Amino acid sequence: MRIFLDTDVILDVLLDRKPHFEHSAKVLDWAEGHPGRAAISWHGAANIHYLSRNGAEAFLDEITAFVEIPPCGSTHLKQAISLGFSDLEDAMQVVSGLRFNAQCIVTRNLKDYAKSPIKALSPKNLLRLLV
Repeated sequence: MRIFLDTDVILDVLLDRKPHFEHSAKVLDWAEGHPGRAAISWHGAANIHYLSRNGAEAFLDEITAFVEIPPCGSTHLKQAISLGFSDLEDAMQVVSGLRFNAQCIVTRNLKDYAKSPIKALSPKNLLRLLV
């Protein structure tokens, strides 16, 4: 399975956000055991760094050993805009997931991805599929 990780899942682990940490950490553990099968977006990495308490260079360096970042450019931003999401950042996540050929987007914000052409799953529901 190829999965795209929404920024909230990564931040749950980095910031030890309870009660979400456990399932999100297990998803990252799965990704580590399956290098190249999970991705995050380029702009998501910047958001992770910005929202972390002390910066996240070491954390980002560690996860990019097994998590991919698909290339995106101007055409892809236009594609994200054309999706008609109320939140452009979520649409950009979707387009990054499409570039990665992800089978699902792993997120806690399922409602934000109602218009997504890629199925959105919570970390908990993804783990059920992976077992």
